[in-house]
Amino acid sequence: MSREGRAGRHGAAERSVVPLKPGNAGGGKGPQFKTASKVARDGRLGDLTTPVSVQKLRTALHAKAKAQPEFRFYALYDKVWRADILNYAWGCCKANRGAAGVDGQEFADIEAYGLERWLGELAQALREQKYRAEAVRRVYIKKPNGKLRPLGIPTLRDRVCQTAAMLILEPIFEADLPPEQYAYRAATGALDAVRQVHRLINTGHRQVVDADLSGYFDSIPHAELMQSVSRRVVDRRLLHLIKMWLEAPVEETDRRGRKQRTTANRDQGRGIPQGSPISPLLANLYMRRFILGWQRSRLAQRLDAKIVNYADDLVICCHLSAHEALAGMRRMMARLKLTVNEDKTRLCRVPQDSFDFLGYTFGRCYSTKTGRAYLGSKPSKKSIKRLIDSIGMLTERRHFHHEAVDLVRAINRKLIGWANYFCLGPVSHAYCAIDTYTSQRLRQWLCGKHRRRSRGYQRYPAQYLYERLSLVRLSLRTQDLPWATA
Repeated sequence: MSREGRAGRHGAAERSVVPLKPGNAGGGKGPQFKTASKVARDGRLGDLTTPVSVQKLRTALHAKAKAQPEFRFYALYDKVWRADILNYAWGCCKANRGAAGVDGQEFADIEAYGLERWLGELAQALREQKYRAEAVRRVYIKKPNGKLRPLGIPTLRDRVCQTAAMLILEPIFEADLPPEQYAYRAATGALDAVRQVHRLINTGHRQVVDADLSGYFDSIPHAELMQSVSRRVVDRRLLHLIKMWLEAPVEETDRRGRKQRTTANRDQGRGIPQGSPISPLLANLYMRRFILGWQRSRLAQRLDAKIVNYADDLVICCHLSAHEALAGMRRMMARLKLTVNEDKTRLCRVPQDSFDFLGYTFGRCYSTKTGRAYLGSKPSKKSIKRLIDSIGMLTERRHFHHEAVDLVRAINRKLIGWANYFCLGPVSHAYCAIDTYTSQRLRQWLCGKHRRRSRGYQRYPAQYLYERLSLVRLSLRTQDLPWATA
């Protein structure tokens, strides 16, 4: 079950939080909440339950790794092609959906061919060491700032194989990851990272390095990453699989529809494709190097500087000089062959300054009842704007052909997913602003659809929107909770 939030003004949540949409609803990296497997804390993936045999294996691997931090696992490859592992890996990939890879093969194609037969052939290829990774199809998705983020889409065959390997490796490395890392883990998430930052700035860590790395996934060096993997895993066949995935060619389609393959990752010896099931685990594993190095440094101890990391986003909250912490971070990142994005990295002194992290703004807040200032977190203006923009797109003229109930259903999914993540601190002002905008846009859409020359307040009053069409009203979710309007 998800934890209840505790990062309001008095450390209280506005309600129990179970993110309904594992996409990027928060405007940060997870709500990634989307992980490689999306396996929930109770061992379920939607309606997909982890088989008992898989649970037992993962529990045993984790217990061994936890009990013996220096133990190296030497016989793991044969577990990757176990029937129960591959079957569950297929279920995870299908639950995550996703587009086809370079071979154009989709889930329906495999099921038509015969799933048991297809998985059997994959197991045989792995067992006989004849499996070879295919090229990764590259697509680009638009980032909130308008820039494009490259995304790698492996073939279904590679995705199932990577997920199987991830199911074996994840419990081993989970035992080693420090608590400062919150992304792609079963027991923590983005909201836990937000709560931790909230706690730190309220316990004197008010000099903050708001750091950003340039192309983290594309910059991870293969040799050093493989050293991190082999510190725990010495099974050469499994290490060979990982190296194949790291060096897989990339196929792009230009504007004329021509396909071109490149081998930049292999040639440069760096980079892991975002979008591959195993990439989040490898990204966490390499970031662990920085966090452990930071913890052991005299600088971190002298400044009482604490890290909160989520994927490639991180903040360093310090009791003392953040300038020294930033300089130390630059030196360590350079040794790790990573690049600090100087345009986005900044120093903040709370409460004089504020900063954004994982979709929330941290800084000085004011009580609407007493006017008293306090340090807290609230949904950032960018996060609110992204939701408003998405609702605006849903209610454009080109959607007049949709039925009103279908449109409202789509809007409600957006609203609920957003509110399930943005539930910490004083959120009522944001909720009310979103309610006002959503109702206005829906009225305009209804008037346009039915060719009414009015603003629609009389024809489509609030009672019609919220009772007849069942539009979600976010402000009602917190009206009985005093800290929501603190």
